[in-house]
Amino acid sequence: MALEQKLSLKLAQKLVMTPSLQQAIKLLQMTRMELETLLTQELVENPVLEESGEITEDETPQAEEMAAPEPPANGEGLDHTESMENIDLDAYFGDYWEGPGSSSMMEEREEPPIENSLTREADLYDHLLWQLHMAEVTPRQREIIELIIGNLNPDGFLVATPEEIREMGDAEERQYTLEEVEEALALVRAFDPPGIACVDLRESLLLQMDIKGVPQDALARRMVDESWDLFLRRQFPAVAKKLGVELPELEAAIEVVRTLETHPGRQFSTDRPHYIEPDVFVRRVGDEYVIQLNDDGLPRLRVSRAYRRMLQTMRSEGRQTEAQQFIKDKIRSAVWLIKSLDQRQRTIYKVAASIVRQQREFLDRGIEHLRPMVLRDVAEDIGMHESTVSRVVSNKYIHTQRGLFPMKFFFHSGIDREYGDNISSLTVKRKIEQLIQAEDPKRPLSDSELMRILNREGIQIARRTVAKYRDELSIPSSTDRKQIF
Repeated sequence: MALEQKLSLKLAQKLVMTPSLQQAIKLLQMTRMELETLLTQELVENPVLEESGEITEDETPQAEEMAAPEPPANGEGLDHTESMENIDLDAYFGDYWEGPGSSSMMEEREEPPIENSLTREADLYDHLLWQLHMAEVTPRQREIIELIIGNLNPDGFLVATPEEIREMGDAEERQYTLEEVEEALALVRAFDPPGIACVDLRESLLLQMDIKGVPQDALARRMVDESWDLFLRRQFPAVAKKLGVELPELEAAIEVVRTLETHPGRQFSTDRPHYIEPDVFVRRVGDEYVIQLNDDGLPRLRVSRAYRRMLQTMRSEGRQTEAQQFIKDKIRSAVWLIKSLDQRQRTIYKVAASIVRQQREFLDRGIEHLRPMVLRDVAEDIGMHESTVSRVVSNKYIHTQRGLFPMKFFFHSGIDREYGDNISSLTVKRKIEQLIQAEDPKRPLSDSELMRILNREGIQIARRTVAKYRDELSIPSSTDRKQIF
């Protein structure tokens, strides 16, 4: 059987991710901060892009215009002479002027204080090292203490055992003894904040009681020292029985423990709150809701007219140079970016408008009227794919009269009811939270009791679902919520 080579034509459809489509998808799922960083970077890297206060149609050229830019009008050009006359050369070169006349042309400036030049705030590690440098210790003790400080977690607890710290002195002349490590550890535990450098919470609480001068036979100390496991499980009747005291006597001891710090290094945490800027504002005007995209802080881009004229001049002269190709590529890239930005804003607006239409009851009357909604509902409403809607709502925030919410907040499952439409899972969580807030602290509601209450209201929910929602709300179980006083 002979093999034969031949050519044939075949017509087929194929999905191709063009560079412009890839860029549009990338921009769509970016946060405002990421988008602002990208645009600032593009302004630096692409010389044909420039920032403008407003963008008009002629300033945002279409693809056809990029292929054949319009020639400049008669008399229109760059007047470099007038531009140079408007520059204050004395002020521009003032900082670099040298010679005997510099004192008369330069303004006397007072340098900022050295405190204003710090790049970051001191953390727990810096605070402990500062105390070490102020302490009178030997060089060998200083080495061991630095090892101990380096093995503290942000909460101030020691993550290495004394034996492990002793073995860190690998050289023969730097071998540490266990007694030296224990002595250095005692010095660190005398530093501020109280309760630092302990291996666990129990040891830290006992150390804080030592620093506060709590007597050795105090009930609070005995409760932490002798009944720690029962105390953690809030089994106060068992604690009282083990310590041989009446249950009401534990109240004062528990209050003493509550005044102690469970995270000794927390006050030196460098974590700062992250402020959220909404991507969409929804304002009520009369009986309607108006949607406004948040463009504050985002640069408005346009293609430089000077580069367009330069490209037109090169074409009119018939020159084919690398510079001409470079300008064409940069203009094409700039047009793709501007079009992708416009498409991003239009898509976000469509999704936000669909959310407002479908959650009108929530905006009018509150979270009790939040209706179940999934990505498919919005996708079918605006004629887009679910994956596109998912990218839009990712890391985006919407500001309404009910508060600031992630756009994903409006997408959640529903729970069946005996009458009426399905109820939102967020509404059920709100009901569970309200029931727990109104319960008797000495007789808290169990998950089974919460389930029966919701079932009586017509909400068909299982006990395990109640337990799941309670955990998502960070609410302890009924055993941990129970108060004995």
